[in-house]
Amino acid sequence: MSFLARIPGALAPLAAALALFVSLPASAAPSKAQVAIDALAERMRTAESDYRSALVSIANADPEGQVKADRAIEDMEDAINACMKQRGCSVSTMLATYKRLLKLGADDAGAEEDFEADAGLDEPGQLASDVPEAARAAALLSGPRHRFDQIVEHNPAVQEGIRRWLTDMRGALITSYENYQYMRHLMWPQYERADLPEALLFGIMAKESNGRVHATSRAGAAGPLQFMYATGRRFGLGDDGTGFDTRYDPRAAAEANVAYLNERLGQLNGSIEMSLAAYNGGEGRAQRVFNGSGGRSFWDETVYNQFPAETRDYVPMVIAAAWLFLHPREYGLSLPRVRPKPAPLRLEQPASIYQLTICMGNRGVREGYMRALRNLNPRYQADSWLPAGTVLNATTGMVGLYHRWCTQGRRAELARMLVLSDPKRAIVRTGPVTPVRDGEVPQASTGAAAVTQAPSATKAEETRDYTVQGGETLFSIARKFQCSVPQLASANGISGPRYAIRPGQRLRLAGCKG
Repeated sequence: MSFLARIPGALAPLAAALALFVSLPASAAPSKAQVAIDALAERMRTAESDYRSALVSIANADPEGQVKADRAIEDMEDAINACMKQRGCSVSTMLATYKRLLKLGADDAGAEEDFEADAGLDEPGQLASDVPEAARAAALLSGPRHRFDQIVEHNPAVQEGIRRWLTDMRGALITSYENYQYMRHLMWPQYERADLPEALLFGIMAKESNGRVHATSRAGAAGPLQFMYATGRRFGLGDDGTGFDTRYDPRAAAEANVAYLNERLGQLNGSIEMSLAAYNGGEGRAQRVFNGSGGRSFWDETVYNQFPAETRDYVPMVIAAAWLFLHPREYGLSLPRVRPKPAPLRLEQPASIYQLTICMGNRGVREGYMRALRNLNPRYQADSWLPAGTVLNATTGMVGLYHRWCTQGRRAELARMLVLSDPKRAIVRTGPVTPVRDGEVPQASTGAAAVTQAPSATKAEETRDYTVQGGETLFSIARKFQCSVPQLASANGISGPRYAIRPGQRLRLAGCKG
């Protein structure tokens, strides 16, 4: 009986294939190099499939989508690196796949790319979903005698404002745009319901605060739209009973701003310019000037000169910023692409906004995420220690970066170390210093003096034990008990750079003073 005859029927095809393979000459079998290349190609295909699946999750606002995309990107990068070291492997093929996938919408760190505004941002069709049409906004922004586009085209004061925004203040304008995009879902609906143009909201915010919700002025104005305390109280802003001033809340500030402008528009014959003058220079003054002039335009000399220099600067600067918001392409202005899709971020361990800013990094985002996190969470100070379980307002990209970089690993530990570092620990106390005259050589302490100091040093080095609590790190324990992290790690056999410890672990507090 042959070998194949003794194999059960279900396994016969497999056995036949095996026998055929064994009978092939050695030269026909795949080489080790080819096997490695095929494995890398399969790894690349798997990563590509995972990446496409992750994009679907991101589109559905699944916070895990960015995590999956990051993981797939890492797999692709590892495969490419291995391919570069493998003889005969086609790196160019893998790079083509990698670049093609990145163009689909998610990158290797949730990075946000710049894009050219001349791709059509100021075309009405493009603006329909995000920005009011230019014609509609111009009508709403017009005073009793001027249409908005005519003001921009022919009014030298507004033209000067555009020049300033595009030269010395270009950085401030772009920063304002970035900050606004993160808060847009909180602020724009208030304007939309009142049928006011989004460009006006952006112009006021850019001039008042550059989109920083915690901005305050020497005069006492506060928040992204800079309400004075008394004016804010009139429109529902102020202490909410918890000690938080809602002037700093972007949603509440936008709602109050709409109410204020509607009141001014009703009293100032619908003039946006005069309403802006009231917002900056005081509503009482604006009403008196308006009534005394018989309702003339803000640009009329008899009206214009009755406002202080600050207000005469404020009105055209707001209008200029609003116009650039609507017409970036016309002026060669490239605005950054921001991915502001809101998502909740639940802290898995205690952290501060400072710590999150460090561990999230700033790949593709010029200034990182601290301002966005602060703007979306105005109740928290940047250095406030937030307990595990705290839910922060964030974006899908931030959530992905948090899970990738902030919960474990070297960067997470470095971020904790930096926010827990105490500069006082850099100062070493070595005892009294004996003044030395010129020409004298200081003598080392010997004898009784040295013996006298020994007991105190021994007392400082007394060791105790401590049980690690949940959420603690070696850095936080070192800071709590005034220890050196390396000394504490050495005394307990803990290796860096992560200095990993676990709840319930007993530590010897060697060299600790607290």
